[in-house]
Amino acid sequence: MSVASDHTEADGSELQDGIDAMSVLNSLSDAVIAVGEGNRIGYVNYAAEHLFDTAAHGLVGHCLDEFITLDNPLFFVIEKSRQDSASYAERDVRIDGPRLSEREMSVQSQPLFDGSGLVVVSLHEQTLARHIDRQLVHRGAARSVTAMASMLAHEVKNPLSGIRGAAQLLEDGTDDDGRELTQLICDEADRIVSLVNRMEAFSDEGLPERSAVNIHEVLDRVQRSAESGFARHVRFLPLFDPSLPMVSGNRDQLIQVFLNLAKNAAEALGSSGGEIRIETRYRHGLRLALPGSGERVDLPIEITIRDNGPGVPSDIRPYLFDPFVTSKNNGSGLGLALVAKLVRDHGGVIDLESDWSGTAFRVMLPVDETDAEQA
Repeated sequence: MSVASDHTEADGSELQDGIDAMSVLNSLSDAVIAVGEGNRIGYVNYAAEHLFDTAAHGLVGHCLDEFITLDNPLFFVIEKSRQDSASYAERDVRIDGPRLSEREMSVQSQPLFDGSGLVVVSLHEQTLARHIDRQLVHRGAARSVTAMASMLAHEVKNPLSGIRGAAQLLEDGTDDDGRELTQLICDEADRIVSLVNRMEAFSDEGLPERSAVNIHEVLDRVQRSAESGFARHVRFLPLFDPSLPMVSGNRDQLIQVFLNLAKNAAEALGSSGGEIRIETRYRHGLRLALPGSGERVDLPIEITIRDNGPGVPSDIRPYLFDPFVTSKNNGSGLGLALVAKLVRDHGGVIDLESDWSGTAFRVMLPVDETDAEQA
């Protein structure tokens, strides 16, 4: 593959104004692949090697369908470019293969007009964009619950107190059937008050006080609490990166977040048991604005709570962090909505991946800057 240039090196790399074309392609974060007849790979850049987890010598000369399933829309885009000698692009293409986990990507193909018959394909992963889009949805859901909690506290609890008091007064002057009905009124009023009290956890009391928190101490505490209570039947597998810096957060609220996620995972596994993996790692590449300020922060601390249960039903996955959405028979649908609010308050991101092999809740949080400077 070549780029128009004024100078040519002896090794075949072409230069324009002293710039090495291969170095430019290898610096791109998008995977670039050139394929010829029969979709045989003629060139890959470093990002493509990383995408397929295979070195260039293991890709070049092989057919692309050895690495991506043959019925993938990518091959249609390549063929259209080849037939029409035009550029084609398609979004939201699910790329997967024998050695490639499924991911959503934007695909663009462009034929080379140098007589080589090559079609150049660029693959742009949409994962980070999806994270940001989902985070905006989760923040909106959390704000709606906050407003609802404030309204319920003022407009519902006081009338319920009057209804309950009136029912108790009526109870003294009625027969057994009447007392049964007045007791039902009292019980239902108490149940609604209990729900409102739970909703008050969403009240907007400002951002939490944050400090440097060792996330592994938080996760150890969560695991011990789970193993001694609701997850006695579950095997925990912690996979921690020991080099992680401190997280910027509120320790008590972080315990609440991950205890809730662990409880959700344990309930998904049911009484038959299963495995919950708690994973931590450091990753680059995601920045968001902190709520209430224009400051932008990196979110390199990634914590994943993963179970090997049956997965979340596909019809509710996009709405799982919304209030009152749940896959449990007796669930209120408030637990994950509260988790979304607390993660939002920390300036973080929470995401969900689920299929037949299990469910993973992934939380990304900022590093404590004071600790990072000392490190």
